[in-house]
Amino acid sequence: MTSPVAAPTIRPVRPEDVPAVVAMVHELAEYERAPEQCHLTADQLHAALFPAAPALFGHVAVDAADQPVGFALWFLNFSTWAGVHGIYLEDLYVRPAARGTGAGRTLLATLAAICVERGYERLDWWMLHWNPAARFYASIGATPMDEWTPYRLTGPALRELAAQTTPAPTHPAA
Repeated sequence: MTSPVAAPTIRPVRPEDVPAVVAMVHELAEYERAPEQCHLTADQLHAALFPAAPALFGHVAVDAADQPVGFALWFLNFSTWAGVHGIYLEDLYVRPAARGTGAGRTLLATLAAICVERGYERLDWWMLHWNPAARFYASIGATPMDEWTPYRLTGPALRELAAQTTPAPTHPAA
């Protein structure tokens, strides 16, 4: 008989967690069959999470030794129709050894609690069509948004469109 694994604790990301979170982001990219597209560094993630006015936020699931075994990185979005913010979950990942411990559910529950506490009306995320997590998301009441088509502008097309402004915008960094 094996003893049950303790459920991880959820807490905000700390600077000392950044290397573990970056490693897990790279593990997620490998899982999503796109490791060559992942270029995140610890310096980049630290700079995004810990400036005076961050635009990116994160939580980690930690084991009994306070070691990260999962993470959620998220930022605020805004619904012009509802007139309130929401949370956009950029990435959620739980290391294979910690799956089944409730880490993913508890990370999502933490973000849901932030939404409720702050009066946000929604928690959004995207997932790859083939990801078996769809069953898990359905089990917590999440519904796929198949009536919307995501678009992305990046690389040369982004630069080409930006070059069409006259004069080029000079906005201070957010």
